[in-house]
Amino acid sequence: MRIRSRRAALVAILFLGALLLSPASSLAEPITLKRAVELALQHATGTAIAAADEQHAAAGYRELKDSFIPQVTVGAGLGWSYGFPLSLEGAAPSLFNVTAQSPLWHFELHDFLGAARAENAAASLKKKDARNQVIQDTALSYAELQKWEQRLLRLRASEAEEKKFQAAVSDRVKEGIDSELDETKSRLAVARVHLRVAEAEGAADVLREHLSKLTGLAAATIQTEDALPPLPESKAEENSAASSPLVDSAQEHARAQYLIAKGDHKAWLPSLDFGAQYAVLSKFNNYQNYFQPGSFVRNNATIGGVIRFPFLNYAQKARAAGAEADALKAKKQAEAARNQVSEQTLRLERSVTQLQAARDVAELEYEIAQKTVESTRTRMESSAANLHDLDNARAQASERFITLQDTSFELERSQIELMRANDGLENWALGSK
Repeated sequence: MRIRSRRAALVAILFLGALLLSPASSLAEPITLKRAVELALQHATGTAIAAADEQHAAAGYRELKDSFIPQVTVGAGLGWSYGFPLSLEGAAPSLFNVTAQSPLWHFELHDFLGAARAENAAASLKKKDARNQVIQDTALSYAELQKWEQRLLRLRASEAEEKKFQAAVSDRVKEGIDSELDETKSRLAVARVHLRVAEAEGAADVLREHLSKLTGLAAATIQTEDALPPLPESKAEENSAASSPLVDSAQEHARAQYLIAKGDHKAWLPSLDFGAQYAVLSKFNNYQNYFQPGSFVRNNATIGGVIRFPFLNYAQKARAAGAEADALKAKKQAEAARNQVSEQTLRLERSVTQLQAARDVAELEYEIAQKTVESTRTRMESSAANLHDLDNARAQASERFITLQDTSFELERSQIELMRANDGLENWALGSK
């Protein structure tokens, strides 16, 4: 009875241990690319930073726009005075005062307002480019993880076959059919497959960890679906006319710098400001001592406009020259960004064409390798081939499969990068079902 109870307890402990130590991957559920991208856009720090920059630019535009609304301040200027009451911070000492002021007409403010509007548009475009960067990173990581997952399935099956082959060779060595060199070669084949399994597992774990940081999901629960959404076939004549958020952002920034330089030059023109003030003066500041008897009034108000004619301001002249230099720099940077994106797009177009041809070759080579395995099995049945011929054919088919996978992934990478350059990546990733 004691032995039975001990066995029952041991079985229970082993069962609980298996539950606790079971790999979390067994709880994994396939996640679509669309869902991964949506989660990445919610958790990505790059898009959050770009959104904050956009909010800052929008606030700067509203600040200039709202400057035409009078700024009203309510307060008091209490103080002791000796002799005639002098001003406190530009206003007479008072028990209560209200001031209002705003620009009525400033030639430079309209240009500065246009510059702020352009910077706001540039920030929005930068945010879009940051979103595209997150989508590209997520899509490429997802596609590469999918490649390694599929390769692991193939490699584990190959590892089982190589172990069976090694056992068969060991038996043949004992029977004197094969040599010890053949047995060593079979062990080397097993070791090579095991090395590739370890490589694939390591790469898959790293990619799951990276996707975990992007999406906020647990790394052990990330598993890809069978295939990516269909990638569009791009045409060179369409791609050359496509726009890029990065280029558009650089152009908007250059336009903003041009308007700032234009506004700095207009600072030499006359300006008109609105101003108003109401104040309740006190008696303990001796105002009544400096007015004719009966002429002192405690409630006072002033309203009007202030016209300024700039006459001499070398600092403003230097500021305008510096703004011109910034505008020229921004213009050249926009041209450089446009040229870079154009060259990159053309390079990606040509790369896609070449990789499509390379994938077709890899598919045919893999198909031939598969048929070679089948024909070798047929030949073994008629004793025209031996076990080593079959193993060599299987190894060749495995190599062709890996080459096909690598070529297909490089093609997917180039197509995804090309879609980003042509501003079609988000529609592809989030438009998929």
